[in-house]
Amino acid sequence: MSDEYQELALSDFLKTRITDLVADHKDHLANGTIKDHEEYKRLCGIIEGLNLAEREMADWIDRHSR
Repeated sequence: MSDEYQELALSDFLKTRITDLVADHKDHLANGTIKDHEEYKRLCGIIEGLNLAEREMADWIDRHSR
């Protein structure tokens, strides 16, 4: 396998995994089973971090695929 193919395969995997994790955490927030404000803040922080990671990965791929 070429390095380019491996990068694309890894980026596809990570994008899918991050999207799934964000959806799982949003579902947890939406279903109303949050114990307290601390858990709410923690989940919001996780979602924010995952979204940031996804944007950074997309930017890196864009810069290096030209």
